[in-house]
Amino acid sequence: MPRPETTTAEAIEEGSPSRADAATIERMRRAVAMREPWHRALLAAIAEWRQPIELLPNGRRYDYLLANEAFDWVLLAERLAEELNGRIPAEERDALLFRGALPEELSDEEFRRLIGPGKYRAHLNFIYGVRIEEALQLAVEEEVLKERRANPVNADARAHETMFVRVYSKTRDDLYALFMEETGAEDCGGEMSLAHLHMFTYWLFKFRVRRGEPARVASDTRKGIVQLSRLETIRRTSPLFSEPNEEGAFIDATVR
Repeated sequence: MPRPETTTAEAIEEGSPSRADAATIERMRRAVAMREPWHRALLAAIAEWRQPIELLPNGRRYDYLLANEAFDWVLLAERLAEELNGRIPAEERDALLFRGALPEELSDEEFRRLIGPGKYRAHLNFIYGVRIEEALQLAVEEEVLKERRANPVNADARAHETMFVRVYSKTRDDLYALFMEETGAEDCGGEMSLAHLHMFTYWLFKFRVRRGEPARVASDTRKGIVQLSRLETIRRTSPLFSEPNEEGAFIDATVR
């Protein structure tokens, strides 16, 4: 079932009419009812999707696009999967939501074609600005903890705080205050939502790139990539991640 391809600016635009996305959902449902593979229909719906933020009647808020640059396609896939009314096999749905895995292995070029080049560039921004940045933070925290175990007498017990100083040369509190000042985001206090954390992490990434020496920025980014690759390997091979518990570099192309 052919669908028009859209760019990020066209497909994720603040204030676009929700009826356009409702029509997209209906086309996705019809495609699956006509035996189109569910993941293909879902990716086509992602290519058409327009709203960057969505607030559902049940109070659930979805922030699909961070800073108008970084696209969380798995979050949108979660939202669209809810509209397929059990048509996705449970195992495949879990793989999508918990690992971002599709039942068909797609090349990067094929994935780019299916969701559109604009959204694909924004997806890469999310990978570099959130996923790799989170992995870098974890890698540095592990370094701090390793040093503390090697020299417990002079160790700083606040590994998390030390990580912020090492990576960003400021304390977390100072960084968060700058984030609030620059973005105008609301202070969540001690209850930071996942969306707010992603926004903060993406801001930290851009802060690091903007303020750091190029060689240091590149080195830290490589460290994050290695750590993320290691985590992905663990997630693919460890039985702990095979089933969910029943309880439950900035890409310049985006500014062209």
